[in-house]
Amino acid sequence: MNGSAPLPLRPPAPGPVGVTVLGTGHALPATVLTSAALDARLGLAPGTVQRHGGVRQRHVAAQGETAAALAACAAERALQAAGLAWDDIDALVAASGTPDQAMPCNAALVHQALGLSGRGVPAFDLGASCLGFLVALDTLSWAIAAGRYRRVMVVAADIASCGLDWQTLEAAALFGDGAAAAVLGLDPTRPEAGLRATELRTLSEGAGLCRIEAGGSRFHPARGVTDFDSRTRFRMDGPAVFRLASQHLPGIVHDLLRRAGLTPREIDWVVPHQASDLALAHLRRRLGFRREQVVDILADHGNQIAASLPTALDIAVRDGRIRRGQNLLLLGTGAGLSLGGAVLRY
Repeated sequence: MNGSAPLPLRPPAPGPVGVTVLGTGHALPATVLTSAALDARLGLAPGTVQRHGGVRQRHVAAQGETAAALAACAAERALQAAGLAWDDIDALVAASGTPDQAMPCNAALVHQALGLSGRGVPAFDLGASCLGFLVALDTLSWAIAAGRYRRVMVVAADIASCGLDWQTLEAAALFGDGAAAAVLGLDPTRPEAGLRATELRTLSEGAGLCRIEAGGSRFHPARGVTDFDSRTRFRMDGPAVFRLASQHLPGIVHDLLRRAGLTPREIDWVVPHQASDLALAHLRRRLGFRREQVVDILADHGNQIAASLPTALDIAVRDGRIRRGQNLLLLGTGAGLSLGGAVLRY
């Protein structure tokens, strides 16, 4: 009500003990676009694109290839890694930043691609751009801890390539396509495993720094918008995003570790959203983590929006770097501007 005093902020709760990642998977489009090919396409000197974005190559979806189909492939691999069947899954949640269409939710399209119609498993979206996977991890872990669900499949699939202005080096140098999935649930055989702390924050003064304006009701041809096509392209003020995120991320990490009861030296792996080469370098330098301690897949995958972090997680699990019992720090930023993280005993 007008004139009322603001409500006091509640201290963040600790993580829901016992809820962990039971299995992961990822999928990539078959087509690979190298930065050398982009140099030639844009008429730039050899090496320009890779120097600008730190990306050597990225996977891009072919015509007709959908985020839902990629998500379905990643989900099957995560299910297999968890040693489960679809009858063991209580909900399917899509955390994509670039859905296939405005309606229905992308989770329903993934549900259809997986042939789950006869099972009636609920499917819905949780969206927060590049931060989608962490938002899903935070939100759904509490539902699992409360007994609402036993196991949840989270999928993040993004096709960024079709929304880029390929003449704008900032975007063309950085983004790629892909999908990743994770099964969340309790593991009664490892009671020590699970989330230790989670944190999400939105700084809406940065809401206009990363945007695709078209796709909703605000900018629509039926409402007299004449420059609709240009509004379907991704726009970003990278330096401003970096400045705002870098002011707040150290405090988030400090709070996460404090609530988890861990020191930075007790973190085995940092798994970040692959925002940019500059962001990853700043994360290592400002937060004091060693280069070899940070899972960095940017050079061969680019920034895959919400699929970025869980793809990095799955790659590091499958190549043996990340092992059960280790402490992981998951960190991300997304349009909004939103930031977040989680400490997970894997």
